[in-house]
Amino acid sequence: MLKKWLFASFILMVMGVQLWAQQVSPNTGLPLQLDFGSLVKPAGFSTSINLLVIMSLITLVPFFLLSTTAFLRIIIVLSMLRQALGTQQTPPNSILISLALFMTIFVMTPTFNTVIETSLKPYQDGKITQKVAMETAIKPFRDFMIKHVKEKDLVMFLEFSRIKYTSNINDVPIYVIIPSFIISELKVAFQIGFLLFIPFIVIDLIISNILLSLGMFMLSPAMISLPFKILLFVLTDGWNLVIRGILLGFR
Repeated sequence: MLKKWLFASFILMVMGVQLWAQQVSPNTGLPLQLDFGSLVKPAGFSTSINLLVIMSLITLVPFFLLSTTAFLRIIIVLSMLRQALGTQQTPPNSILISLALFMTIFVMTPTFNTVIETSLKPYQDGKITQKVAMETAIKPFRDFMIKHVKEKDLVMFLEFSRIKYTSNINDVPIYVIIPSFIISELKVAFQIGFLLFIPFIVIDLIISNILLSLGMFMLSPAMISLPFKILLFVLTDGWNLVIRGILLGFR
């Protein structure tokens, strides 16, 4: 059942990426069109039931996005950057989420394209069955998660899952890889966040010592240091450096 949910999530996300990219057909010169009819006509189910299932599984797209893509690391790093700057709700949450979402699409586009070419299109054309399509669609995401998962985290979940030991990573169940990937991404995001806090803490310490030496006990150091933090961030082209660092982590 988990594989069916994941496959439906793959289809919903990949359709959005394909429409967003607007790939052009070499034969007609027109944008490629998705055959929605083929998505709701797998063997063994009626059209109405499959439509109901697909519409219901839309709620799993955010769950899938948070669990198996680069979104988790990106949004945590951006949130910790805002906290380090001390700018409260600037940039607002909607801007951070939008930036994290489009960065996730940028990072995951090769994976989405692989799912389209190896799973979605053959399934629409009737060349492969639903079971084969699900197995093929999961593999690119497995490869992405395995590439970035920490061995220590994977071993921990393998130990608690009590499954038969295997030295072949392809035999590890997807329900073991996903939580291992999440824990690994959290660790990496907090490591990046720690490095982001260091220069801004130094500015806070300097401003606090200056105010203390001048006897300005009633003046908030955070209010004075905020303009200097923003100035430092702008002069060093902070957004470019942070985004570049995040993207390099996924190469």
